Amino acid sequence: MFDSFNTASISLLGGVLPALFWLWFWLKEDRVHPEPKKKIALVFILGAVSVFLVIPIERFIFDFVGSISSLTIILWAAAEEIFKFFAAFFALRSKTNDEPIDAIIYMITAALGFSAIENSLFLSNLINSDLFVQSLLNGNSRFIGATVLHIASSSSIGVMIGLSFYKNPRIKKIFLFTGLLVSIILHTIFNLLIINIKTPVFIVFSAFWVLIIVLVVLIEKIKTTKKDKSLVNQN
Repeated sequence: MFDSFNTASISLLGGVLPALFWLWFWLKEDRVHPEPKKKIALVFILGAVSVFLVIPIERFIFDFVGSISSLTIILWAAAEEIFKFFAAFFALRSKTNDEPIDAIIYMITAALGFSAIENSLFLSNLINSDLFVQSLLNGNSRFIGATVLHIASSSSIGVMIGLSFYKNPRIKKIFLFTGLLVSIILHTIFNLLIINIKTPVFIVFSAFWVLIIVLVVLIEKIKTTKKDKSLVNQN
């Protein structure tokens, strides 16, 4: 039905355009002191590239475990969340990460880059299977589902970094580890509900939409975070 070029083009459009819409939406949360556009673009690209690094690792995990078990799903979630974190790592360590909300923006950007390519590959597989109509329907479901998952899980790392922004280095490490753990747990729960328990998709996606609402509330809280003067000499 489609040649290779058309398949790649349609798949990329179906995966990247929704991700860019989401990125535009979240960048509006940081309008006062926006991050450099070049750095945002690079984090997005690194998030996208990390998909191709995670795929062979997930294949290795599957071969090592021998089946799609709970352990497999946990390790897959851990691999994806760790790689998304490292996609944003250079930005998190840069001088432009100078206010609590910045870490959330960078983590969401990395997550959307990852989601854009993951969704594109998903659509490409369906199109190549002559399931174009289904690919459109599934593309919409991934737009509101899997993409929301990536935003919710990765942003939890950014939220914890933001909440600990003005705290001492030891506390920051604890918060970072907690955020990474929470992101893996959220990702694992989503995959378990979809793959194993067969919970209605609407219920699963609705739960993660609630997490997005919580994220918006947390962002507003983090925006008002001020440095505790008692910690000035500790940092």
